Amino acid sequence: MSTPSPTEERLRAALDARARLIDAHDLSPYRPPTGPAWGTRRIRRVVSAVAVTVAAAAAVAFLLLSGSPDRPHPTPPARDPRTSPPTTSAPSTHGSPTSEPSPTSPPDTPPPTSTATQP
Repeated sequence: MSTPSPTEERLRAALDARARLIDAHDLSPYRPPTGPAWGTRRIRRVVSAVAVTVAAAAAVAFLLLSGSPDRPHPTPPARDPRTSPPTTSAPSTHGSPTSEPSPTSPPDTPPPTSTATQP
């Protein structure tokens, strides 16, 4: 056998040093392959698509059902709700003698004066 050349010795030393950096843990796979599996991204996409489809179907159903002519429309009020007949109330015994009417109540109308004709 012949003596190795300096280049060959350096090459063997470099390969040996590199081989010592690898241990048994690096050689074994972390998780064995299981074939085509569903990833979390794919599951999220499917769930998102289903949620959007359900929301769109609910919106379409609401729009179609809310505008149906079979549904009775609310009847308008019989009179204008802003005008109401004057309410008569008994004077309160607890109120002050100088109490003023509230601005929301209608003003009191003066009592009708009777003008009797003299015969």
